[in-house]
Amino acid sequence: MDSRTGKIIRLGRIFDSQSGRAIIVAASHGVLTGAPKGLRSVADMNQVFSQLQGANGIMIAPGSVQLVETCFVGREKPSLVVHVDWKSHGRKIFRPGENGTSEGSVTSIASVEQVAASGADAIMSYLYVGHKDNQLERQEIERNARLAEDCSRLGMVLIIEPRAVMDHSDSTQVANPDLLAWYCRMSAEIGADVVKCIWPGSVEDYETIVSQTTVPVVLAGGPAGDEKIGETMRIAESTVLAGGAGIMFGRRIYSSKNPAAVLAGLRAIIHDGASAQEGVDLFDVLSSRANTNAEAGSDTEHK
Repeated sequence: MDSRTGKIIRLGRIFDSQSGRAIIVAASHGVLTGAPKGLRSVADMNQVFSQLQGANGIMIAPGSVQLVETCFVGREKPSLVVHVDWKSHGRKIFRPGENGTSEGSVTSIASVEQVAASGADAIMSYLYVGHKDNQLERQEIERNARLAEDCSRLGMVLIIEPRAVMDHSDSTQVANPDLLAWYCRMSAEIGADVVKCIWPGSVEDYETIVSQTTVPVVLAGGPAGDEKIGETMRIAESTVLAGGAGIMFGRRIYSSKNPAAVLAGLRAIIHDGASAQEGVDLFDVLSSRANTNAEAGSDTEHK
């Protein structure tokens, strides 16, 4: 008996046994951006998370775990994934260090031991690369290597999302397939069990990244709303076509007026092989049904 068994069991809870893929709702934005739309309050979080029971996992920051812990209690509930990062660079307002790469920083705000004690199946960490200061780059590699060592010791799943440290201000580092392929492979070699990657721009480029990364690759979502539901479903379909291991979408799901409907459409694509259009159609049907039920409930209250 050893910690390797723990990793296998936890990976088995995160990835669907039939499709081999996962849908993880990334809901940890508050620690990086402040209160996000859809998750402004504890009541909002519990209300949204109650609609996400069909997800394979939900990712939150350490400070939210006790606030929503009941959403993870039960055999059929999503896996708890804890995002352990804080960073100062890349903010839209009030950046402590304006040049980012030399004064910006990133650190872990919870230990793997603390996350394991909470009952979580996985942690996620960013790996910021491309610093102008080589010492900062070395510190970031060492930080993630320590997380990998601790996860191996405790049987925890480690998800690493590599990002170019200046991608918020340098468009050449965003959706750059050559950089992303390099960074994703780097993350796997450091010790990630799963790598999270932003969309590189095409199915072909994403397929190359997936094929060159030695662990499962899940796709990051980025911002979107219900008006872009077609885009959300098309990207999900594209990651399946490219051989990806699933998605880690956040705002595309929790900022929706009907998170359950978005999730249902994504589940049909990721786990059941549905097309993007079928995902959109399912979203429309469920959203319309929910609106009808809400209107009926409102009419009943006023009688």
